[in-house]
Amino acid sequence: MKVPIRDAVMQESTVTLKGQTTVPKSVRAALGLRPGDRVRYLILDNGEVRLLKSRPLSELAGRLRHDGPAVTLDQMDKAIAHGAADDRD
Repeated sequence: MKVPIRDAVMQESTVTLKGQTTVPKSVRAALGLRPGDRVRYLILDNGEVRLLKSRPLSELAGRLRHDGPAVTLDQMDKAIAHGAADDRD
């Protein structure tokens, strides 16, 4: 869900000499952060930095659905090669 800038809430914190900062409570709540959670910083080309909650790979299990039989690694390799060939056209 994209939040219009006019509806966004700007938060601020101070960086210590060690480069540490406290993530504001409203930001922790928005990201669902709890003590011990890890965060990632996504640095965009325009200088903007986005703070994301790290999610373990195990949390993604079952997120992608495939209706049909499983494919072999050989079939995947052929599909990738076919897609790469299409990109060159």
